[in-house]
Amino acid sequence: MTSHKFDNGKKLKGIAVSSGIIIGKARLVDRSRVKILYQYLVNDQQVNRQVERFNAALSITRSQLAILKDRMPEQVKEHAFILDSHLMILEDSMFTDAVIKSILDEKINAEWAVKKSLEEIRQIFEQIDDEYIRNRIDDVVNVTERILRNLLGRDQETLAEISGRPIIVAHDLSPADIAELNMTKIMGFVTDVGGRTSHTAIMAQALQIPVVVGLESATDLVDDGDILIVDGNTGEVIINPDDTIVAYYQKKQVQQKEYETSIAVTSHLPAETLDGHIVAIHANIEFLEEIATATAHGCEAIGLYRTEILYLRGKAFPGEEELFNNYRKAAEAIAPNSMTIRTLDLGADKVSWSHEITGETNPALGLRAIRFCLKKPDLFNTQLRAILRASAYGKIQLMFPMISGLQEILNAKEILAVVKEDLDNRNIDYDHELRVGIMIEIPSAVSMAEILAQHVDFFSIGTNDLIQYSLAIDRTNEHVAYMYEPFHPAILRMIQYTVNSAKKAGISVAICGEMAGDPMCIPILLGLGLNELSMNPSTIPLIKKIIRSLSLEEARADFDNVMKLNTAKEVRSFVLNRMKTLVPELKGKGYLDA
Repeated sequence: MTSHKFDNGKKLKGIAVSSGIIIGKARLVDRSRVKILYQYLVNDQQVNRQVERFNAALSITRSQLAILKDRMPEQVKEHAFILDSHLMILEDSMFTDAVIKSILDEKINAEWAVKKSLEEIRQIFEQIDDEYIRNRIDDVVNVTERILRNLLGRDQETLAEISGRPIIVAHDLSPADIAELNMTKIMGFVTDVGGRTSHTAIMAQALQIPVVVGLESATDLVDDGDILIVDGNTGEVIINPDDTIVAYYQKKQVQQKEYETSIAVTSHLPAETLDGHIVAIHANIEFLEEIATATAHGCEAIGLYRTEILYLRGKAFPGEEELFNNYRKAAEAIAPNSMTIRTLDLGADKVSWSHEITGETNPALGLRAIRFCLKKPDLFNTQLRAILRASAYGKIQLMFPMISGLQEILNAKEILAVVKEDLDNRNIDYDHELRVGIMIEIPSAVSMAEILAQHVDFFSIGTNDLIQYSLAIDRTNEHVAYMYEPFHPAILRMIQYTVNSAKKAGISVAICGEMAGDPMCIPILLGLGLNELSMNPSTIPLIKKIIRSLSLEEARADFDNVMKLNTAKEVRSFVLNRMKTLVPELKGKGYLDA
């Protein structure tokens, strides 16, 4: 590789997924995709041999992952379920049967069949609107890459042998790679690809090491031994900085460590403003195993339990008992605090083994979430029964996603009533006072908020989808992602109307989108009158600290001024300047970047 040297440092911008600042030497690791150089046809006598090769590669891969799971670093053992999901991919007939069928029907070599099946699965996942679910394709890719290496007999460089405390630079790192790292011997890592919700990102956050992903060209621009500055707060990576830049970031390192120490001390205190207003701080989770992390970070309840992963782990819909056992364990783990379970937010595009509905040209606006569940009442009944039964073991709330109007609520509650009646007839215990709420994430739901509030016990505003649907942008599309703007005056007015409608009806209202965990958004949300925020567990200590530094009275006054502004740029500038005044300790730590 040609050496790239920069007098003042070359700056790259990626996605920050785990906070912190590190300065150290780069260690390039080859995690490039396996290139299949030979795609060939085989004769009838060779077909069975290709199937045998594939099955042998599956067996080797299974053994490797099982060993890695047993040797996981202590800090990430609670995320062992991620490697379990990789092992489940190896058992998933959607993948394995497709590979074998390609070999037998098309008479092609095993490597070619694996690549072909991967691309077919990738096309399915690319249609998924939800970022978290869409990123599960990364797990399939990681597993197939390992299978291909085993098919080709290629050894993969083991990360367990890396020493010297470098910063790892790779095209990508899988959860299996993270599992074999010796965390005392590396500082952090950066990758060309990846997103905030990948399993690799989740494990990196658990390890509490600075990580930046999605840099695109890091492996092309960085050489072994280059000095790197990695800012896990802003997503910036600087290659070969000069002494002045190094000194600046060394100072930021000290400041951030001191601040994080002070945050940790108060993370279990209530989020109480300077003038005595208390905001409930809840956590968003995808897995039962995340509850321990959430409570350790100071969450007071689970504000959003996404249930989709249970429907994506296997080759068929999970049964009632599997769902019930999961929900019961979660309710018991968070007790005596509450847990809000969102019903299935998937569509036919996301469950490829559901063949009843096909041919949707725009799945994001198609048969998904509550629409999908109402179309498949048997599936909906099963989940509702499991949730109701689990409610006997803890304080559970039920929430319907993607509500666009009143009729969907009435239809969903009618099915819920039938399920309750059946449980009553069978003398099966459940919480008869179970609270039922809805997600507000579609503009039509906002405009109907006053009416919808008469029929539910609470609102939870999903700002991620609300922003996308309202501004007609796809935040994963690099051409329009810059338009994903939570400070857009239209978005603020929508939230304001929703909050006012909920309060007028006497029901509670929360925010469970990314705005809830964004330090810059906190003064706005306080000024809007939000008293319940649900967020990624890792952001809870910082958000609590910020709330404890603000005054509700001042936040309301600032919001009145914000509502006189006409552009998102003006709002952001106003909030940035106010935050520098109200929470000066955040300056220089990457939290108040414009």
